[in-house]
Amino acid sequence: MLSSLIDICFSHIQVTKEKSFPKSMNETNHSQVTEFVLLGLSNSQELQPFLFLIFSLLYLAILLGNFLIILTVTSDSRLHTPMYFLLANLSFIDICVASFATPKMIADFLVERKTISFDACLAQIFFVHLFTGSEMVILVSMAYDRYVAICKPLLYMTIMSRRVCIILVLISWCVGFVHTTSQLAFTVNLPFCGPNQVDSFFCDLPLVTKLACIDTYVVSLLIVADSGFLSLSSFLLLVLSYTVILITVRSHSSASMAKARSTLTAHVTVVTLFFGPCIFIYVWPFSSYSVDKVLAVFYTIFTPILNPVIYTLRNKEMKAAMSKLKSRYLKSGQVSAVIRNVLFLETK
Repeated sequence: MLSSLIDICFSHIQVTKEKSFPKSMNETNHSQVTEFVLLGLSNSQELQPFLFLIFSLLYLAILLGNFLIILTVTSDSRLHTPMYFLLANLSFIDICVASFATPKMIADFLVERKTISFDACLAQIFFVHLFTGSEMVILVSMAYDRYVAICKPLLYMTIMSRRVCIILVLISWCVGFVHTTSQLAFTVNLPFCGPNQVDSFFCDLPLVTKLACIDTYVVSLLIVADSGFLSLSSFLLLVLSYTVILITVRSHSSASMAKARSTLTAHVTVVTLFFGPCIFIYVWPFSSYSVDKVLAVFYTIFTPILNPVIYTLRNKEMKAAMSKLKSRYLKSGQVSAVIRNVLFLETK
């Protein structure tokens, strides 16, 4: 009788323990969530076809514009300079930034329930911080390139050698990798046992960590500190570099300095468009989720599409190289000949 009473008491204690600590004690080492539900940009089903068309066209423009820059820089020997080498790498990173989540977002416009697996969610977190971290360092490298070109023109080719340019690109990817690894380390071991709805069109790290079954206040602070430090320090370096360059440019009035001002204006515009949303999301503490969603669209869609426009419309060398590329590959009758050959091979 006594043993039966003891068994009943222990059973009651065990049940109470499981009810009281289902998330923080018993499930910290086990994740029950196998997928997340993405709420997307809008809940309106009537807007989904319209958004599908708009973002499909924007994504196509991103791919075509940035691939055009890469093709132009690689095919024209006059553009084999440090500035255009870094610009081509920036275009490649812009393609990556636009591609880690945009294709899924476009596909999700065609389905009612937008889901993503747990592993795919972690992959999105990994790639967004890898690519954006790399882009920050590339922009700093481009600012350094302009600083050397304008402030130390006689030593430009010596300082900005091809070896130095390759090292700068490798450093950008290494910084991005270290940054995203540190960010993912905060998330990969968190327990997720519901809810699983992410109020965005991709797995944004601050939103995902809030879904964990434990208190993530300290983790959220570390995430903001990590991303905020990289964004703010890169932005301050850019501001310092461009301030020195502007002071140097103001003391000259020649035609070469006018060209430097034009190039500098393009760089400052790109930096503002990219760093503005990033700093606002990770440094400014009072932004709402709806604002963050708009800013996420801005730096994943609009910045990659604006970069080719800014760097080509204000750059005479790029426009001349693109005209030469057009005349080389789109000669009169050449396109129709290619089409005829393709049709002939298909009917053969």
